[in-house]
Amino acid sequence: MKVARFYIENFGCRATQADGAALERQFLERGLERAGGISDAEIVVLNTCTVTAGADKDVRASVRRLQRLNPGCRILVTGCYAQRAPEEIASLPGVSWVVGNSHKHQAAQIATASLAASGFVSLAQLAGEDSAPEIVVGDIFAHTELMAAPVFEAANERTRPNLKVQDGCDNRCSFCVIPYVRGQSRSLPLERVLREVRTLVEGGNREVVISGINLGRWGRDLAVGRPPTVDGIPGRPTTSDRRLVGLIHAILDQTSLEKLRISSVEPMDWSDALIELVASSPRIAKHAHVPMQSGSDAVLRRMHRKYRPWHYREKIQRIREAMPFAAIGADVMVGFPGETEAEFDETRRMVEELPFTYLHVFTYSARPGTPAAQAKKQVPPAVARERNSILREIASVKKSAFLKSLVGRETEAITLQSGGDSFTEALTDNYLKARLAGKVEANRWVRFRADGVEGDSLIGNSASGQEIDEICSASGNLRVLLS
Repeated sequence: MKVARFYIENFGCRATQADGAALERQFLERGLERAGGISDAEIVVLNTCTVTAGADKDVRASVRRLQRLNPGCRILVTGCYAQRAPEEIASLPGVSWVVGNSHKHQAAQIATASLAASGFVSLAQLAGEDSAPEIVVGDIFAHTELMAAPVFEAANERTRPNLKVQDGCDNRCSFCVIPYVRGQSRSLPLERVLREVRTLVEGGNREVVISGINLGRWGRDLAVGRPPTVDGIPGRPTTSDRRLVGLIHAILDQTSLEKLRISSVEPMDWSDALIELVASSPRIAKHAHVPMQSGSDAVLRRMHRKYRPWHYREKIQRIREAMPFAAIGADVMVGFPGETEAEFDETRRMVEELPFTYLHVFTYSARPGTPAAQAKKQVPPAVARERNSILREIASVKKSAFLKSLVGRETEAITLQSGGDSFTEALTDNYLKARLAGKVEANRWVRFRADGVEGDSLIGNSASGQEIDEICSASGNLRVLLS
């Protein structure tokens, strides 16, 4: 008997992709098989994003496309869009289930609930009468589950897996819908993180990226017990004092992972201790992504951001002083409601003055239910697009200058995939693309001399490079170079 197949399509950020990997585990554990493509699947899961109006539009377009390509499939829509607007999604023709983030950890169970409890799911069981979509959405702030499974880049399977260790957010930025669709901040317990990392290392992975919706808040929700009762009153639960720095130390000390990369961390969570740790350890990638959003104090206040421009400037300068050749990136938003030409100019000047090596520039998109969406002074789309273009041009110049500054220097990179016999694609420790002459096996750390720049990539010769073998022992790290 043929077993039903499923296909998962992810939209949006790394956190959503990590959720998608956990969803895949669910369906496999319930006896379904992974389909080779959308057209081959009996169940298609759309794991959605809702951070912009464009993200919502992409999901609706995907549902319509599915109806054309695979009209017989059953569609389950989950994720952030499903949590925010379940009725809107349920009204789309072809949707069978709408499952919010509140119940995403039960998505496979919900999709197969009406089927016989057996070790497999047959196509015959999936066939049935069309009915109104089932909507399963609850209070996201009561949600305590954290779905975690490593996610791999499709183009570089089994290389540089991303592990989500934190979800949700307790901040209330006026433009952001994320807290209302992902809930409160919650952390993957330390023991679980270490177990996942060890499993990845045992599988041959040499770099792991840890990520989260608000990664710098990792550990603050993890209770470590109760203090003694005083005067008959039980003490309140305490929280872990290890925080993100403690998590990183634990990964370095208790696993043999060769390289750890840290994804986006909010400005005020870049403590001196974190900067020093990233700068001093050869096992941590020299890469800092620090969301900025705006260089205008007035705009940051309207955004309800918790830092001022001078705080941000100080953090970036400290990172650059500690790591002269690190990648330093930022998220910047243009067109926020009420953003004047003078306020945008403050952002432009800060971008020009700070040592960024790349930027993610976003144009503001009003999200229903957020304070910013109710603001009267919305920036005309044409003005916002122009501001976006200006910052992207500045970022391009900065990235080019950073690439050229590395010519003639030795650089470490992890090989990704071969471009035939002529070159090998790689990613440097400091987050730059590299093209190495010759063919090198994927998932290998190599040290090479950057001979030049071609487009947005460093050019080097892998034949004259050295493969780096990282050997970890209880007494510390020993780095051995193999010719």
